[in-house]
Amino acid sequence: MTMKKCIMLALILLAIGFTKAHACDICGCGVGSYYIGILPEFNKKIVGVRYQYKTLRTHLGAGGTTSYLTTDETYRTVEVWGGWNIGKRIRVMGFVPFNFNERLNQGITTTKNGIGDIALTGYYQLFNTQKTLGSKLLVHSLWMGGGVKLPTGKYEPVGKQPGVETANIFQLGTKSVDFTLNAMYDIRLQDAGMNVNANYKINTANNYDYEYGNKFSGNAQLYYKFKIKQAVTIAPNTGVLYETAQKDMDGKYESDVSGGYALSGTAGLEAAFQKFSVGGNWQTPLSQNLANGFVKANNRMMLHVSYRL
Repeated sequence: MTMKKCIMLALILLAIGFTKAHACDICGCGVGSYYIGILPEFNKKIVGVRYQYKTLRTHLGAGGTTSYLTTDETYRTVEVWGGWNIGKRIRVMGFVPFNFNERLNQGITTTKNGIGDIALTGYYQLFNTQKTLGSKLLVHSLWMGGGVKLPTGKYEPVGKQPGVETANIFQLGTKSVDFTLNAMYDIRLQDAGMNVNANYKINTANNYDYEYGNKFSGNAQLYYKFKIKQAVTIAPNTGVLYETAQKDMDGKYESDVSGGYALSGTAGLEAAFQKFSVGGNWQTPLSQNLANGFVKANNRMMLHVSYRL
């Protein structure tokens, strides 16, 4: 495959869901954000812990104006995850999140803590090729697959108040069985590379007849690997993350305070040692329109550590 075709493939992966989208798990609430970033390399098995920190503001008026209804929300997630490569072409991954949600309104703090929705994904490696370009080595690989999200997190129906709209995001889980389509592509010329992830989440209605909107997320990151005495690899990276979702359905009615898009810039650092990896990532919004301006997402952060078995 030529370099031109590789770049085209990466762009196609990012465009998988752009035409389908127009739930608010974009905001980073407890019902799930599927941003992975640059996955640590592993040959057989790996287990790790990720920490994600996200804040947002809801109940905003036109132009971002605030009122007595405006709330500041914080979502912290500690996620245990693992991956297992079966042979050279099959990869199985699992994610078990523990959510710590906090909402502040007029000096009163409300919390929701507990297990979130467990997710399982499977990938198949379509190719993993290497060839030389002059004196440099070109390596690229493509994994594609799908997964399922289980209704393990607690869900509480949102109380209806006359004349007051509320985004249904302050939850530990969705209480629905949802499905994902996933793709991971990586291309590297010697030590400089690009990593692309695409994810399309297909949601179903829960037993309260509430259905979160389908969501697409895609991110591309440029990185460079610095090797230190052949024992440590440091990889700074930077890129963009795009997320978009359809509106939620509450029974037969469409929720106006849901859906939208967010474009974020990302910057991070990964460090790989002989048996374990550590890393961090910062995401800052560049452009957004969430729930028709009702919700505003702020900066987000992710830290992780993983161990190769």
